[in-house]
Amino acid sequence: MRRYPLPAFASLSLLLAGCGGKVADSSLLRESFDSGDTYTRSLDTTPAQACEAARRALLGQGYAISRADAGNVEGNKNFQPKDEVHEQLVLRVSCAAQGAGKAQVFVSAVQDRYALKKSPTSASVGVGALGSVSLPFGSNDDSLVRVASRTVQDPQFYRNFFGRLQYYVEQDAPAAAADPAR
Repeated sequence: MRRYPLPAFASLSLLLAGCGGKVADSSLLRESFDSGDTYTRSLDTTPAQACEAARRALLGQGYAISRADAGNVEGNKNFQPKDEVHEQLVLRVSCAAQGAGKAQVFVSAVQDRYALKKSPTSASVGVGALGSVSLPFGSNDDSLVRVASRTVQDPQFYRNFFGRLQYYVEQDAPAAAADPAR
């Protein structure tokens, strides 16, 4: 029977324990960078026209546009599923050239969840010779605190977005054909 030195055995045990813990369950390790097209599409239009179609698609669904230019669009929409829960969905769209007359459109959506946190408030009253006395008045300061943030990964959500984007690209196509300077 061969004997292994204790320090080498302990090091090997720690190494193996580190491989099987929470690190292996990390979302970062599940990123595959495969060739799936969940977050991107190629369109037969210019990048500026694709981003304008994205802006219209977001506006048509009630998003507030916080940034829009020829290469990027960002919009957000707020939801309140429960009395003390607030959610915000932010979509970021980037439009890049892909050869002559084609655009590559990338989109990602981030969902932030906020919860209402209440903090009791009290007031201090200074009384001459006694010093200050803290008296609770029973009021609360309410504030929204972000409790979760996640990238939306639902392929159907993105299919729906790209379907609406394509609708606006096709709607704008006759105008672009009539005005070649566009």
